[in-house]
Amino acid sequence: MEFSSKLLENAVNEMSQLPGIGKRTALRLVLHLLKQPKQQTTLLAESLKNMREAINFCKNCHNISDTTLCEICANPNRNQTIVCVVEDIRDVMAIENTSQFRGHYHVLGGKISPMDGIGPGELTIHSLTEKVKEGRVEELIFALSSTMEGDTTNFYIFKQIEKYNITTTTIARGISVGDELEYADEITLGRSILHRVPFENSLKN
Repeated sequence: MEFSSKLLENAVNEMSQLPGIGKRTALRLVLHLLKQPKQQTTLLAESLKNMREAINFCKNCHNISDTTLCEICANPNRNQTIVCVVEDIRDVMAIENTSQFRGHYHVLGGKISPMDGIGPGELTIHSLTEKVKEGRVEELIFALSSTMEGDTTNFYIFKQIEKYNITTTTIARGISVGDELEYADEITLGRSILHRVPFENSLKN
């Protein structure tokens, strides 16, 4: 792809680093931005810069937040003894949209995947097990995607905390095997949360 401007080429190259964005799509987006008022492009650039520099991760659940404690963890009306374990922020948003869960979350930051070089040490599993050891959790809900990596991660965490006297459940299989949680419709996901089952039962399937 030939460019008449080095500035344009640099912008397209950076835009094409985004997931699912190829060079042609990146070029179309950059040319669109060029047609917009300069103020609009400046606001976009500043919002991205501010997000990257000022974003926080909740010290309790590792959710993305503007403050050291996210709004969910800071809400006194949420049940902090029920913790829903999810892969990332997109899953928190998906479950929150169902309005069926009033507990806390724990964001792992991924799933165990040896093929991708992701082991337990790359995730926030240690801080989760510490919550359990400290007696802060009565029920742990495994809400990872029903993939091999998700099931492996669930099982690893279960083995780490099974000696403690807490309830472990998993979302009901209204979510199809192999599906990513973030793509589930709100009704199906909400029912899966409400009708969660003991995690030990899922090991027998």
